[in-house]
Amino acid sequence: MDIRSIDHIELFVENAEETATGLRDQYGFAVAGRGGARTGLRGCESVLLRQGDIILLVTSATSPYHRAAEYVGRHGDGVGVIALCVEDARSAFAETVGRGAVPVAPPETFGPGGDQVTFASVTGFGDVEHRFVSRDRSGGPFAPLIEETGLGRSGEGLFTQVDHFAVCVPAGTLGETVHRYEEIFGLRQTFEERIVVGSQAMDSKVVQSASGRLTLTIIEPDVTRDPGQIDSFIEAHDGAGVQHIAFLTEDILTAVARTAERGVRFLTTPPSYYGMLKPRLGPIGVSVEALSELNVLADRDHSGVMLQIFTESRHPRGTFFYELIDRRGARTFGSNNIHALYEAVERQRATNPTGLD
Repeated sequence: MDIRSIDHIELFVENAEETATGLRDQYGFAVAGRGGARTGLRGCESVLLRQGDIILLVTSATSPYHRAAEYVGRHGDGVGVIALCVEDARSAFAETVGRGAVPVAPPETFGPGGDQVTFASVTGFGDVEHRFVSRDRSGGPFAPLIEETGLGRSGEGLFTQVDHFAVCVPAGTLGETVHRYEEIFGLRQTFEERIVVGSQAMDSKVVQSASGRLTLTIIEPDVTRDPGQIDSFIEAHDGAGVQHIAFLTEDILTAVARTAERGVRFLTTPPSYYGMLKPRLGPIGVSVEALSELNVLADRDHSGVMLQIFTESRHPRGTFFYELIDRRGARTFGSNNIHALYEAVERQRATNPTGLD
């Protein structure tokens, strides 16, 4: 099975219009379509958003029997579906079910010949499903019952694609989750790391598709140590789930400045971090003063430099948030910044444990 890319992400939320408006006004996504009772969509309302190669489908339930209602009731707003672009959704469904995936929705094809789209879904981790999508042609209709406007489909261009998902899983399940993605979905492990911050610790492994377009950083807490933010996520989210989505940008300084002006709040970093940046990394091709002003983190690996920043969680449970990442050759995930992130999240939890004002 060849996973070509992430076709779209479906967010299950309490209020689709409100969430979509925030993503439009703060992050620069374009509203590209809508679906609901008027278009024949049953049990839910959805808003389609686009920016670069990123497609978000924001869905809220209008019926207690829709899956979004169950998801939001248990977890709150979050990622319910990571949809994968494949050559043949029917074949991908049969292959993964044959390898042990639990079917969610059997293959179904929509649209006229030459412009068809096929969907089929299986379980992923926690309550997140993977929807296989194959299309007769790129740029065709997104999905049945979603009425597309065709206006502003590319958004503002702040972000180009999804870089990775950070996934939190309960303690003791990291190995089996990685094994599941290797055996069922054909991903391969590319990295692993143990992070110790004070009296807390966590273990992580990265799995990636052969195309490099689907990357999951899977993290579990070390319960032999003091409880920390990964433990808190698992408890507040009620099980495994996506902690954050990382959006790739070609100009992180502009992306941070623009989104901050529109109300996005980012985690802050102590000035001492920037005092050590030049001795630690050497020349990185960007002003340390500019990074410090915007609280952007920097790291280097054997392939280049990476710049990144994390938003504060605005989730009522203090769980889900976003990352902005600018890769200037680097292929890893900012290992040396994990401590800074961890400490910043701990400061947010101490001052504002719910994530809200």
